[in-house]
Amino acid sequence: MAEHKKLNTASGRPYYENENSMTAGARGPVLLQDVFLHEKMAHFNRERIPERVVHAKGSGAFGTFTVTNDISKYTRAKLFNTIGKQTRVLLRFSTVGGEKGSADTERDPRGFALKFYTEDGNWDLVGNNTPVFFIKDPKKFGDFIHTQKRDPRSNCKSPTMMWDYWSLNPESLHQVLILMSDRGTPYSYRHLNGYGSHTFSLINAANERVWVKFHFKTQQGIKNFTDNEASRMKGMDADWAQRDLVEAIDRQEFPKWALKIQVMTDEQAKTFRWNPFDLTKVWPHSEFPLIDVGTLELNEVPRNYFAEVEQSAFAPAHVVDGVGYSPDKMLQGRLLSYPDAHRYRLGANYEQIPVNRCPFAVHNYQRDGAMRVDGNGGSDPNYWPNSFDDIQVDPAYKEPAQVLESTLADWYDRNGAGDNDHYSQPGALFDKVMNDEDRAHTINNIVGAMKGISGPKRIDIINRQLCHFFRASVPLGLGVAQGLGVEITPEVMQHAG
Repeated sequence: MAEHKKLNTASGRPYYENENSMTAGARGPVLLQDVFLHEKMAHFNRERIPERVVHAKGSGAFGTFTVTNDISKYTRAKLFNTIGKQTRVLLRFSTVGGEKGSADTERDPRGFALKFYTEDGNWDLVGNNTPVFFIKDPKKFGDFIHTQKRDPRSNCKSPTMMWDYWSLNPESLHQVLILMSDRGTPYSYRHLNGYGSHTFSLINAANERVWVKFHFKTQQGIKNFTDNEASRMKGMDADWAQRDLVEAIDRQEFPKWALKIQVMTDEQAKTFRWNPFDLTKVWPHSEFPLIDVGTLELNEVPRNYFAEVEQSAFAPAHVVDGVGYSPDKMLQGRLLSYPDAHRYRLGANYEQIPVNRCPFAVHNYQRDGAMRVDGNGGSDPNYWPNSFDDIQVDPAYKEPAQVLESTLADWYDRNGAGDNDHYSQPGALFDKVMNDEDRAHTINNIVGAMKGISGPKRIDIINRQLCHFFRASVPLGLGVAQGLGVEITPEVMQHAG
């Protein structure tokens, strides 16, 4: 007969009294020497690590990425080097603005964060279910996120804060329209697309660089809730998307996405009519068609949510040889902020947590710090170069130099028409991409969201936002104004013109 597992303290000591505290007599006070009680309570008090500042509520699953098409002409990344090659992945979905206990069906973008466990290290592709974002400069990020959180006075979500900020930042209009359409309330995580959103780079064996955007197209088909359906589901099951993902995988209905890329050469980028590294704009598919790469499949539910989802850490800074960065300002800001956030939330050695650990050998001279669990380099040198170990740099991994656009450092954005055109793409989205039902739902959703604007600046905020809607699309502006019962003043039309 197999021996039963023993109940142990964290240090490994077996113990018996797991339900009764040591007291002075049957009814006496608890004794300080009951160290088992102290350990149990002290650990319980620390079970909740700080939640993510953004993307706090999330779901995750493991799976595989399989290469189906050869893109070696663009990249030397090893995970793409053979058709049929499979790489283990972790995909974490999330809502963006809500807390950890918020509902899965809130109107919000959805995070789409992938970790590829490759032989050249872990590659984190950290994006959303939208190809664009609200802002294009990282200095604005903290202010923007504050408007999506809670009002410092009422501690409630505030439509006034949100619309005040959006109306003062017209670059947000493209993403706002997507958010206010039914794409802002996806039916489930299985029925949405994922995007790297930023522009990245690919480097091939000849050290040639191209710019790239990553697209993950759901093979389950796009499916969204209407605003009313999302609200009803919020009351019925706040964890609907999490439950749907787990149950689908348990049924072996493994969700799949097709990875496709858009490629732009450096010469094309230099002459393109707007800044191709602007996160508020897309690259037209007619000019930069999608190229098939492979298939992503989720087929394994994490065994323990906290260990493998809550402690998972994704950072755009984590790329592999053959994949690189770009001058995208928002990407540049995230290269610093994401690893910094993980070091705060999980500790300096967060990449040693099993879910974040590279499955292949890692050699460097990083030492010490809280929760160092890998032997800390043992007695090996903690400096480089040295005369004792055999760790060497490999010239095959050297990246080509990047030509900078200018040697002039400044704080202002360019004033070109393409860079400051915040209306053409949102207008095309509303007038040409959406159908009649999409347009009607989007207007109704905007009206519902803007009705919550309150306070003495209410009319100013509404009129300012209406100007942006009119500049993008007259039918959009008229529909929202009529829905809000707002008179179209000459001032609005003058600014909209």
